[in-house]
Amino acid sequence: MTTPAVLPHIDAITAALEGVDLTVYLGGAPPGVAPTNTQPYVVLYPDPGVSVRASLADNRVDFTAVIQLTCVGLTAQQALNVCDRAQSVLSAPLLVGDRTAWRPEPLEGQPVRRDDDVVPPCFYAISRFRLRSTPL
Repeated sequence: MTTPAVLPHIDAITAALEGVDLTVYLGGAPPGVAPTNTQPYVVLYPDPGVSVRASLADNRVDFTAVIQLTCVGLTAQQALNVCDRAQSVLSAPLLVGDRTAWRPEPLEGQPVRRDDDVVPPCFYAISRFRLRSTPL
């Protein structure tokens, strides 16, 4: 068995979010990208995850990680709408290659906030999820 990796999990989340017409970036929006009235977006901030023992034999084939979704819009309502859509998508198990993925577990988020340091000013809605998977 191979050691589990974070990127297949991130690819699964990206595909699921893009499947409901959300624009997704990893680790930050590219320079010059700003939300518009028609195109808010989601930025994924994953931790690298860890392989977890599946038994006392120390076979580290299970996987766990935490991912933050930062949903960005021109208005608080737009950011929350994107967050609602993203959370809805992540309420189902992910398809992660040759692994069985659990339903992402919602963790605490942060209040919606406005960022006046960018032009135009944006609003951010942040949610976090724990990801887990095991070999098939």
